[in-house]
Amino acid sequence: MTMKKVNQIKIGRNVTVNDLVKKFSEIGVMGAGNLGKSADILEMMIKDKDCKVFLGIAGAMVPGGMQNVIIDIIDNKYADVIVTTGAILTHDLVEGLGFDHLQGHSSLNDAELYKKGLVRMYDSLMKSSAYIVLEKFFDKNFNKLKEAKNIREFLSILGKNAPKNTILNACYRNNIPLFCPAISDSGIGLMIWGKIARGMKINIDTFDDMKEILDIAWTSKSSGVFYIGGGVPKNYIQQSMQFSKKAKYGVQITVDVPEYGGSSGASLREGVSWGKLEDKARYVDLKCDATIALPILISALKDRLGNI
Repeated sequence: MTMKKVNQIKIGRNVTVNDLVKKFSEIGVMGAGNLGKSADILEMMIKDKDCKVFLGIAGAMVPGGMQNVIIDIIDNKYADVIVTTGAILTHDLVEGLGFDHLQGHSSLNDAELYKKGLVRMYDSLMKSSAYIVLEKFFDKNFNKLKEAKNIREFLSILGKNAPKNTILNACYRNNIPLFCPAISDSGIGLMIWGKIARGMKINIDTFDDMKEILDIAWTSKSSGVFYIGGGVPKNYIQQSMQFSKKAKYGVQITVDVPEYGGSSGASLREGVSWGKLEDKARYVDLKCDATIALPILISALKDRLGNI
């Protein structure tokens, strides 16, 4: 077997992010090598006109400062289908309604934070009063939202009425299907439950979205998966691959490990046994904090693909 050498890279002045990521590809091993491979595979799947890119997003991406990076992915059409968590969409809407997330510290006294009306996500903070504004937003828009037949349609109506600087609105503007199968597990879910508890009516079929995402997967000539974190978004996409064509490309950014059997740490290669990934697919598991890896990858892609 012929093996390539591990290049010992040298960093000159005025090196762009894309230049550095290409050098990581030349290293070809360990974390740097996997980050370089991730950019290469993402570039391949986006350039493949027959490929539908399924993006799964989990984790504290908006509290971690990634809102605009995700909006960039949407506006540049790097993904054709997005599945995410209710928490991400809640924090996205909170930002859009004018509540910044704040820099804190993991060692802050949580009892004191509670008294001050602050909630903590590791070292990112948010004012709990954001939920008051969020509730007013849903009071104003509930009559439109209650017309939705399924979660996908609910999110489309929500995106239409959300502020423009949000992931929700970006998906609506770009006509990108947005799915959130566990929407009730979030602040948004609590807001809708509050309306139902006061006697308001909304009838959403939580199973109906499966038909649409399966149809997209089934009718695509080929597919690629891009996972930021794992959880429900990853599994929702994975099961769609199982009942359609196997994924041809795959990139996964996670800090979880496979030894405990959870989906979030499972290697992409494991999907071959389920019929979710082609056995000859181009794929990479990138073990890295997504708030580090994602902006690096998207910056490199924007340079390569000449997008906004």
